[in-house]
Amino acid sequence: MSDAQTESLAAAIDRAGSPVQYLRNAPSRPTVFPVQPEFTNWRSEQRSWRDSVALLDQSHHMTDLFITGPDALRLLSDVGVNSFAKFAPNKAKQFIAVNHEGYLIGDAILFYLEEESFDLVGWHMVLDWVQYHGETGDYDVTFERDASSAVRQGDPKQYRFEIQGPRALELMERATGAAVPETRFFGMATFEIDGLQVRSLRHGMAGQPGFELFGPWAEGQQVRSALLAAGEGLDLVQVGSKAYSSSNLESAWVPSPFPAIFSGEGTEAYRDWLPAARAGSLAGSFDSAAVEDYYLTPYDLGYGRSVSFDHEFIGKAALERHAAAPQRRKVTLVWRPEDVAAAIRTQFEPGVPAKYIDFPKARYGQYQVDRVLVDGRDVGISHDAGYLTNEQAFVSLASVDADVAAPGTEVTVVWGEETPSAKPSVEKHRQLEIRATVEPAPYSSFARENYRKN
Repeated sequence: MSDAQTESLAAAIDRAGSPVQYLRNAPSRPTVFPVQPEFTNWRSEQRSWRDSVALLDQSHHMTDLFITGPDALRLLSDVGVNSFAKFAPNKAKQFIAVNHEGYLIGDAILFYLEEESFDLVGWHMVLDWVQYHGETGDYDVTFERDASSAVRQGDPKQYRFEIQGPRALELMERATGAAVPETRFFGMATFEIDGLQVRSLRHGMAGQPGFELFGPWAEGQQVRSALLAAGEGLDLVQVGSKAYSSSNLESAWVPSPFPAIFSGEGTEAYRDWLPAARAGSLAGSFDSAAVEDYYLTPYDLGYGRSVSFDHEFIGKAALERHAAAPQRRKVTLVWRPEDVAAAIRTQFEPGVPAKYIDFPKARYGQYQVDRVLVDGRDVGISHDAGYLTNEQAFVSLASVDADVAAPGTEVTVVWGEETPSAKPSVEKHRQLEIRATVEPAPYSSFARENYRKN
């Protein structure tokens, strides 16, 4: 393994001079989905989870952290802001962690598989934080990490398929040959498909009903074939990485918020422990030398309802103070079509063009942090941007001050970096202001009425 792969985050920051300088020029790609980009075309694939039924392969792009042992639940409770009072096997939840100062580390999906056995699934930011505290604290736990296929050698430990759309329930009934029992949102159940036992999570995306199916990797192809056969006549659409990467914009989930690991109590030892290759990269027009200016609280991303002060956890006292203070609100920004078109048009005009806008997802760093202005005043940050075929709109997810969060408020997004960085995804460009309108998050009324109420 090369020195670049084994260098600690602390060493990399010392070499660069500051956390912001390191992240601005880090080589980490925005997001890697090591699956087929398109089966048909990403526009039709986006429509499938709204109009019929979509089959998405999640087996390769996420990391699984299997946590077992008599202290596994205690560790998760000590690190997570969620309540664990009623958490039991065959349930799942969105696990959220903060640092000692109450700023967000990240989130992932936590599966309670059986007594003393959990699977924490998602981007590695919060998984790393949990593993670090388990390894350095007084916990009788064991970890097994199954990283994404972008960095792992060999096959995944598990397959993971997602079925979404108005015909998802019909597809499941065909595939299982039986009525699907009523399962609460984020509840788990076991089905039989083609003679194999398949575990599932009752899930949803963009407001549509859905299931996340998982099991041993060796059985994945047989399950996939059975699903495809059952989907004949249902307009089942296989979804590639391009469309899948944009699905969060409809459900209003921010996939990789900036993690508060670069300052604060206990983080120095953590940065010594964490490989620099897992620290990510920073992109966008928001530019401050103070790394704390990039930090978020759970409330900035709409996670307040998941916070429970019924137990002791890292950052509890600080998070209570954040809860009592003025908070930003998560919204959708709908970018002006004429301004998006003008930015794209600069690619065909003389002079330095605007930062290239990719479709369907325009993020060009792992942590996208763009300025949001009203009358030249900074009022928030835009996190993640892209195109929604189902809404025929270019949007971004943002956290903005409460006084500008009302739907219909006009704002401006600053697109592009003031000083272009050395990231491989960044070319020579100039900044451009793009007008946008504040709308609810999720933007789709169907998603707001059917997904968030769960």
